[in-house]
Order: sequence, then C-alpha cells, then structure tokens
Amino acid sequence: MKKFRKVLDGLSSSSPGGVASPSCGSAAGTPTAHAPTPQDIHVQETLVSENFQICKTVRHGFPYQPTCLAFDPVQKILAIGSRTGGIRILGRPGVDCYSQHESGAAVLQLQFLINEGALVTACADDTLHLWNLRQRRPAILHSLKFNRERITFCHLPFQSKWLYVGTERGNTHIVNIESFVLSGYVIMWNKAIELATKAHPGPVVHLSDSPKDEGKLLIGFESGTVVQWDLRAKKVDFRIYYDEAIHSVSWHHEGKQFMCSHSDGSLTMWNLRNTARPIQITYPHGKILKDGRKESCKPILKVEYKTSRNSSEPYVIFSGGLSYDKSGGRRPTLTIMHGKAITVLEMDHPIVEFLVLCDTPYSNEVQDPYAVVVLLEKDFIVVDLTQSNFPIFENPYPMDIHESPVTCTAYFAECPPDIIPILYSIGAKQKKTGYSHKEWPVSGGTWTLGSQTYPEIIVTGHADGTVKFWDASAITLQMLYKLKTSKVFEKPKAGEGRAGELVEEDPYAVQMVSWCPHSRLFCVVGISAHVILYRFSKHDANTQIVSLEVRLQFDSEDVISPSEAENNPCFSDPSSHSPQPPGSPGSGTQDSLPCLKVKSRPVRMPPGYQAEMVVQLQWVDGEPPQQITSLDINSAYGLLAFGNCNGLTVVDFLQKTILMCMGTLDLYGAADPYQRLTRSPRKNRQSTSDFCMRGLSHFYSDSKKRIRTSYQSLTELSDNQVSMDMEKSKSPTSDHVNGHCTSPTSQPCSVGKPRITGVSEGPRLTRRGPGRPPFRKAQSAACMEISLPVSSHTEGGHASRRAMLQQLHGVSMYSHDEHHTTSYNWSERESRENSFSRSRSSSVSSIDRDTKESVTTLQFGESYGRKGDALPTACLWVGTSLGVVLLLPISIPTEEEERMEEPITMGPSGTVLMLKGSVLRFAFLDCGGALIQSPYEVWRDPNGPEDPDRPRRRKLINFSPSSSQEACGDGHLAVVCSEKQAKVILMPTQAVLFTHNITESSFLLRADVVSVCNSVCLACFCANGHIMTLSLPSLRPLMDINYLPLTDLRIARTFVFTNGGQALYLSSPTEIQRLTYSQEMTDNLQDMLGELFTPIETPEAQNKGFLKGFFGGNAQTFDREELFGEAAAGKASRSLAQHIPGPMGLENMKAAAGGVVGDLARARIALDQRGERLGELEERTALMMNSAETFSTHAHQVMLKHKDKKWYQL
Repeated sequence: MKKFRKVLDGLSSSSPGGVASPSCGSAAGTPTAHAPTPQDIHVQETLVSENFQICKTVRHGFPYQPTCLAFDPVQKILAIGSRTGGIRILGRPGVDCYSQHESGAAVLQLQFLINEGALVTACADDTLHLWNLRQRRPAILHSLKFNRERITFCHLPFQSKWLYVGTERGNTHIVNIESFVLSGYVIMWNKAIELATKAHPGPVVHLSDSPKDEGKLLIGFESGTVVQWDLRAKKVDFRIYYDEAIHSVSWHHEGKQFMCSHSDGSLTMWNLRNTARPIQITYPHGKILKDGRKESCKPILKVEYKTSRNSSEPYVIFSGGLSYDKSGGRRPTLTIMHGKAITVLEMDHPIVEFLVLCDTPYSNEVQDPYAVVVLLEKDFIVVDLTQSNFPIFENPYPMDIHESPVTCTAYFAECPPDIIPILYSIGAKQKKTGYSHKEWPVSGGTWTLGSQTYPEIIVTGHADGTVKFWDASAITLQMLYKLKTSKVFEKPKAGEGRAGELVEEDPYAVQMVSWCPHSRLFCVVGISAHVILYRFSKHDANTQIVSLEVRLQFDSEDVISPSEAENNPCFSDPSSHSPQPPGSPGSGTQDSLPCLKVKSRPVRMPPGYQAEMVVQLQWVDGEPPQQITSLDINSAYGLLAFGNCNGLTVVDFLQKTILMCMGTLDLYGAADPYQRLTRSPRKNRQSTSDFCMRGLSHFYSDSKKRIRTSYQSLTELSDNQVSMDMEKSKSPTSDHVNGHCTSPTSQPCSVGKPRITGVSEGPRLTRRGPGRPPFRKAQSAACMEISLPVSSHTEGGHASRRAMLQQLHGVSMYSHDEHHTTSYNWSERESRENSFSRSRSSSVSSIDRDTKESVTTLQFGESYGRKGDALPTACLWVGTSLGVVLLLPISIPTEEEERMEEPITMGPSGTVLMLKGSVLRFAFLDCGGALIQSPYEVWRDPNGPEDPDRPRRRKLINFSPSSSQEACGDGHLAVVCSEKQAKVILMPTQAVLFTHNITESSFLLRADVVSVCNSVCLACFCANGHIMTLSLPSLRPLMDINYLPLTDLRIARTFVFTNGGQALYLSSPTEIQRLTYSQEMTDNLQDMLGELFTPIETPEAQNKGFLKGFFGGNAQTFDREELFGEAAAGKASRSLAQHIPGPMGLENMKAAAGGVVGDLARARIALDQRGERLGELEERTALMMNSAETFSTHAHQVMLKHKDKKWYQL
C-alpha cells in the first residue's frame, strides 16, 4: 500500500495530457501553425513587491459585544467600546473609525475631553488610555496602569484637566490628563464614611461634581451610601444612607437635589437641605398588592434627570425597573417619564447603556434634552425626544448586517456604473417608514469623496434566506437592495411529512452566490441543496417559477464488483433503469422528493430580482441530498453548473432542461488517474430520514459557547471506522451515447432499493445520541468558532484535512455506516480542537479513504476542449477535491432560434492536469498576460415593453482568446490554483509553463486572480493567516505577510479578494473588515478617511440674572491646580500606578492634525488664545480702574472727616 501511495504522489506532480473523446461539437483538428509554444510566451510583468502592502481600511457593521457609550455634545461624535477592546467612533455618514487596544481588554468606560479632540478609555485590565482624535487614525498618547486597585468609575468635569477615578476599594484618585500621572490628592474610603461605620461601603459606582459648586464632589458607593466631599476643606459635607444598592446618580441642573436609582426598582429624590431621608421614593413599575406589599421589581440600572426650557416638568429617563411578575414575557424597556406621562419603549435586545443628548455641555444650565442614544446588545437606536410619540431616527450606519446571521459574502469591484443607481432606486421602495423627520443628531466630523473611487458592491447571504446588496464605494457601506429567497417556496407546515422536520430550522440559509453584474443574472445556492436563478427587471410581473428536480445521489452500494454482477441481475437489466415514482414501496416516503416545495401557482414579483427557475436535489433511498459545493453561471451560454461530493449537474436555463447529471468518476471516462477498484455493496442500509440537511449552525447565542457543526462529523471516525465501501461512486443512469449526454430532456434515474426496516430504529438514535451535537441548525459563517483537531500521524491528519474541506466548501461527506461507530467522547475531542493545521500529506496520498470526490470549483469560458482543437469553443472547467482538473467542451448553436430549440451537447474530454490539494480557482489569460473575462449577455429587461419594429435579440459579448490578441497567434494561458500549489498551463497544448508550491505545512482557504495596478496577480489567503500574492504568469512571489491568526471558520468562509487590491472578511459575527493589499491605495487611504475633529468654538456659558448671582445661584469655580498639583498635594506612590508614555504627548496633540483642516484648527486656536489674552488684559485694566476709583473715594472721605479738626485733635 505504501508503494501504491508513492505512485499516486508521483502522479500528483505530473501533468497527464487530455484523453480524446467524441467531439461534442468542438472544432477538432490538428494544431495550426500559429499555435503558441512555451518558448513563444514572453509576458512583460510589471508588478513588483513594492506595489503591495497590507493595511486595514475600514470596519462596517455593529460593534460586536458592546460595553459602553460616550458622546461629545460640541463635536457631536459618538464612541462605542466593546468587550474585545475595540472602539468605534462615529460621526456624520462617512465618518466611521475603528481602533483597537493592543491588550484586547474590555473597555469599561469612555470619557470625551469635550471639544478637545481627545478620548479617555478605562479598560478591564485597570489601565487608562488617552487617545488623540485630532488625526484620521486615532493613536494612544498616554497610558496609566493601576497596580493595586481595580478601576470601577471615571468622571471628567467639563473644561477640566483632572480626571476623577473611583476604584473597587472605595478610594477616589485624581489623574492629570496632560501629564497622565496621579496626583497626591486621594479621597480614602475610610475618611468618606463615618468612623462608627464598621462595614465597607463597597466599590465607587458614581462620581460627579456639584453643578452649583465644582469644589464639591459627590461619591456614590455600591452599598447605598452617598457622600459629598468638600475638595477644598478635605472633609465630608453630608452622608446619605439607603438600604438598597445604588446603580446610578443624576443631578438636577441647579445643584440642589439629585436622583438615585436602586437595585429594588426604586427611584429616590434627595434634597441637600435635608439629607436625613429622601424627599420622594417612587417605584415607577411597581404596584401595591392587596396585602399592602410592594411588587418586587428589577433593578433600575441607570437614570437620567434632565430639565427642559419648554416645559416645567423634567424628563426622567431610566432603563429596567419592571416587576418580576410582568417581565418574564416582556422585552427590555426604556422608560421616559415627563410629568404625568409615562412612555415605555420595548427593545428587541438587552440595553447595554443609554445617553441623553443635550444642547449644552454645561451641567449647571437647563439641559433641554432632544434625543436618547440607546446601545443594545445587537442594535443601536436614537429616540427623538422632541416629538410626543418618540419616533426613532433612521440609522445612516450599516448596523443591521447581522439582522440575520451572515452565511456567505461576495465582493465586486469596478462594477458597471449604472448598477448601483438602479439597485438603489428599487431598494428605496423597501425602506421602512415612521422615522423622525429630523436630521441624524450624530453629525460631527468631516468626510469628502476620495479622488480614486469606483463602483463597488458587497453581497451578503444570510441564514434566513435573505440576500443583501451593499454599496461599498469610497470605503463606505450603504444598503442598496434586499432579496428574500424564501418567497420562492411554500412555507413548511408542522406535521406535514418532511416539512414538519424543518419548521424549527433554517432551510433557506444561503450557502453561496454567483452574480454577473453585466447581465444582472443572480444565482443563489441554499442549504437545502437548492439553486435559485434570478433575473433583474424594472417592472413587476406575475411569473410561474420553473422547478427542476435532480437525482444526484451516488454511494458505494451503487458500484459492484464484476464477481457479483451475476448474482445481481438488476444491475445489468436495462428495464431496471427507469425513473422510480415518488412514494413507491421501495423508495420510502421521502425518495425522489426535494427538501422544499416550490410555489406551484403564479407568483407576483415586485421590481428587482425575480425568480425564474429553481433546481433542487432529491432525496434518494432515504438519504438526504448532499450540500452543493461549487457553482458557476454564464449568461452568454445560458448554462448553469453546480456540483457536490456526488457529481456534477449542468442546467440549460434557457430551455429549462437538465443538460447533464454525472457522477464525478464518470467525468473521467476511461482516464481515471487513480484506477480505483470497485467495492462490493455494503450491507444493512440504514434510513436517514431524520437528516434533511447537514446544516450550517445557529447564530451565536453566547460568546463563550463553541458551536460545532456536522461538517466535523467525519473527524469523529477513527481509521478503522471509515467505511471502505465509500470508495466508489456511480453516475445516474442518464441516456448516454458515446460517453456524453445528448438528450437535454433525459430523466436521470437509478435503481430503487428498499429500506431495511429491521435496523432503522435503534441505530438511528445513535446518530443523535447524547454524545453527539445537533446537526440540523443553519450554519452562520458569522458564528463559527471551530478548530480542527491535530493529529501526529498521517491518517489522522488526513481525517482532519477532510473535515476542513467539508467545513470550507460545505461538503457533508458522512459515512453511510455511521450507526456502526462507537460513542464518541466530546471531552477528548475538545482537548484536540486547538489548531487549524492540516496534515502535510496531500489528498492524493490518502486516496484509499477519500470516498467521494467533490466538485470544488467550476468555470465557464472560451477554451480548447482537446489538445487537437484549432479554435476555441465554449468549455466548462471542473476542479475536484483530489486536485484533478477536467475539461468539458460544449457545443452550443449559434443562431438564437436554434439555441432555444436545438439541444446542447457536452461531455468530458479527459484529465487536463493534477495538483496537490483541492482545486480552488480557475482563470484565463491571453498570451500577452491580460485577463480574459467570461462571455456574457448584455442585460435586457425581460418584462419591458416590446417594440414590434425591433424584435428582441440577445446581445452577447464574447472575450475569445483569439479575439483578444494578435501576437503569438491563437491560444491562451490557464491559471489553476489549489490548496497547495498553482500552475499555469498553455492551451491547447496543455503544457505546464510554471508551477509554484505555495505552501507545504498549511493550505489555502481562498485564491483569486485579481487586477492590481493595471496588471493581474494571484492573491491567496492561507490557513496560517498569511496573505500572499504571486505574479502572473510566472507565479513569482510578490508578497507574503502574516496578516492575522486564523482562529475560527468565520474568517475562512467569508474571506474574499476583489480587484483594485481590496479584500474583506467577517471579523466578528456583526462586523465586516475591509483591507487593502495595494501600496497605492494604502498611500491614498488618509485622503479617503474622515476627519474626527473639526475646530468648533466652545459655546459660552449662559449669564445668570443679577438676583440669581446675588443669592448664590451661579456655580462657584475654584482652581483645581492649586489643590491637586504637585506643589500642594505632593506626588502619588509610584507603586500605585505606572505611567506608560505613548508615541506622542499631549503637547503635540494639536499639531497632529494634518492638511488644511489642521492648519485652520491651529489658526483658530491661536486666534482664540490671542482673544483670551486680550480679554484678560481688559479685565485687569478694569480692575485697576476700579481700585483707583475706590482709593480716591476713600481718600476724599478721610479728607472730609478731618477737614475742620485741629492738628492736636487728630
């Protein structure tokens, strides 16, 4: 066996020539004199390593696992912190910045330096960071690490450089924002409480200075104690004790009273004149029961107490507080109390934090709130307070990417310029109504359209069957159009056969998409083994959806050895090759039926993408259809091809017929390079009716929960458990003539086999036993956090490799004898799930167990079907999981009338070449090195009005190799990339020109041929986190950068490259991360990003009336520097906190802003400083004049007093 494997490994590095087959309509003949040879190929490559650089550009979507919120009322920008250490700063549309703490610690609190262009973050690792926002990419200026105490709360007064920091021990420290060092002034907890108090007051949960006097600091402890500390006198003014724990405190703007929220769902109002007891205790959602007791309520986690100029009644806004009896079935709520009116807003997700937006940044002025920003666990909304019905604002940010879990992504750059406006016009009709008519309140920052912009579209598929089109031009993201694929099918009803099994599942989950922007054809592959073809129309229509069902199910039992043919006459009996009607006795209740039912009645479809045809795979012998692993569509040919681990299906969507349905082995014909032996049929078939789909997995339910899918089921099998009878597969019995299909209407069929009922019940339970996870939930690419086991021996490593193939390409290759496996210990498996590495052995070295060869990639294009062809013809390139490349020539009638009536013939022409690992990508270059696009049909509206004078005709754009070049004669280059290596071959001679082994220890997850800097290259993303680019056609390495460690399959399944040096992936279940690998775009990125800081004059404080000022209504100011500075307070202990300087200090912060905006900012700041100095000079002059007048008055009074007195009377 070892020698046999070595022979197979040798075959993988060779390039066998194609085997001749009947012509299938291709132009057969000997190569012409103009056919190029390898010596004739001299491509001038222009790309060099200096053209490439990896750089993250922008992150879209909702911040994953948000923790806190902050708002700058002057700059009008908003910041959101997350549990993973990320910060999202949002302004007007286009101003969207993401920054990350290197430590990855959760962000506990955010504090803006209002109108200063800076932000303070407090993280879970007890570190404070000062961020500079006066540059397009925020950077850390200073950090301060607390060593002995845990940070619990921070407060920064407006226009102050001293930050109050509360700790878990109950102490309050003070930090200088400019130098980011601790002051020697400390408020110890034992000095804040009474000496007679024996219990510790708990952590500090609130800090705020009094609106009436900045020298008074209000400190709230968790236990219910509130202390007002006199900063000047260093003593307590008053203490408040309450039985319930405190969650938040909010001042009235006059500074005479404040409100507290408590853990029992109560709100208490306290007046400074009498602090012995609260002046008011309310339970907003608690009622008095019949026995006189209060209803127990949930805690009120936060309360905001705001006054308004337009109303004498204040706003009291809080979250939580519902009674436990009512909250069981109710959603999280935000309550707005305004006078006697109480409005309860129910939220779809738990509330993380909320902020009330006010016009003034001064705490001692009437707040006049106008909006409430509510941060939910999975959403972000803003409520308009100025209208009585409290509508929400329409969110301009793409915060709903995760509305349904993302299962696949596609990225299209340099789209036709008319596609975005037409999608936007159609999608505008889908938008919801009822939003507030006011402008979005978060309007800070500046953003301008960059000079280098081109149409870009991102397509996302979701678990509920929806597909979303996004405008991604100029590094922004805006929703264009939403398509619901589930409307094609009848809704499953409980208790009706197979539909009853799917009611609680996600049967419409989108697995992959294929889109041609030029012809506007769109194809969707679903998890239930279905393919939906859509055409775009500007008009609505009533359409009858065409439904085709394909019997594409092959297993080892269908292949028998010659010795058993005599004992099994049914295999050789021609009469047995007839379609088996659904529901026949031998087929079971689910045989010859698809997983879903297409609507049979005409369906009214609105303008946009309208379903034309649905192709579904059928159940066979109680086995569910295998998931589709590859897809390609070509509008010029009118063909659709898809494959899975059983074989290949080609559909003519113009004639609505199945053109080909063949097993993978039949694609080889007599040229199977492995010469696999047949196996005897297996025994004891088991029904698998309890599996309709080997599904994808539910959306994340908990950040700590590791979700596993059925894609890993094969890794549970040990070597002796992998059934040998899975070695073979067989094509369906279509009508074949000379090895290729000639009848487009032929019905594929196979021999029906009765189910063995004697072993159906017992073994069936073992497939969903307590040791196995559920498999049928829809898998979200957004939530996969799956690692593959690592095995030190070759065979175990191969099982890991196969499991990885299943997870990446959606192949569900499970053992038919799964009921013979022993119970699997999940704890043992979890201990091995710590890596994404594969075995170094290629797929060929373990072919003896790779039973089902999957079709992993497909590509239509103009090529040469055989070595002897003189002219290019339509071809289908097929790549398999064993690294084999097959070529299928297609004969298509040229006239449009014939195309709609005459059949298309196609058939395999043999193996072109072999590579290590699964084939991932095909691309075609002309002999000059230019990329050859696939032919397409120019879009025309299928429902548009017809002109009788100008009948409709198909307009085809063909990029034939012979028409794209003059030099070197006919021929073209084919680029083939697999998981391990890439090859460039010359067609039609099929000579291998260049070979490059991309990786040995890992494997590729994604490979695309993209255009960069007016040239083309091969871009690859490896499982070890490396991003690589190779020149074409020489496959010379240009870039190899370790970009990110691959920690879960979410990145693997969503990573995609596109033209222009861009790529994207799902960085979290709710966010899309875009990046560039082009040096040119990296250099221009600064001009494309928005400015977070804009120079704005700080609003002046309102002047109080004379009487208010006379009676002490004005806030008292004091010099904090005099109290907290080193001269007065001394230095803090060095062991308490460690200062970590950033790359730049605060003194350089104002000079960090670049460009014209920075110059204007500096000029404005200098002007403000000059005005302040002139104002100070004027004030000093006035004081001197007042002093002189006072002195003159006193001198005159003294003179009058002693005017008539003698000298001896003085």
